[in-house]
Amino acid sequence: MYDDGDGPPRPGGPRAAEARAAEVRVAFEGMLQIRRLTNTEAPDPEAVPAPWERGRTVRAVAVALEAAGITPSAVDASSGRRVATGYRVREAADEPATVTVEWLGPPGSGAPAQEESALAECARALARLGWDALLYRGRGRHRFVEVRPPHPGR
Repeated sequence: MYDDGDGPPRPGGPRAAEARAAEVRVAFEGMLQIRRLTNTEAPDPEAVPAPWERGRTVRAVAVALEAAGITPSAVDASSGRRVATGYRVREAADEPATVTVEWLGPPGSGAPAQEESALAECARALARLGWDALLYRGRGRHRFVEVRPPHPGR
């Protein structure tokens, strides 16, 4: 159900968009319900990622971003080329329970110009849900957000 931004483009049309929005709403509400049921010690159970999310960070972050109305990127299955501009969530190389969010698009899409503001929006959406989301600049001035569960005690 989750869209990490490396899958095929979603079917078009208003009905497909409405159906997808409904799926995302259900998934997000389910995630919040898991938080309420498992974060019983937290002052605000919905404000802290649940153990389930910590074990499936790519999935949890992708659902949170799409539920916030942020568009995932997409890749054409036959050519492997990126065909839509949006976020991509992937596991961080050497950090358990940590993911990287990038803003990618096809050549000529303007994705690099949108990168800073779009990733800042991603970071804000994730921070509201209790994730530590920090914007970095890597090689070639390419920006990304590193996302991890909050440190214990917060």
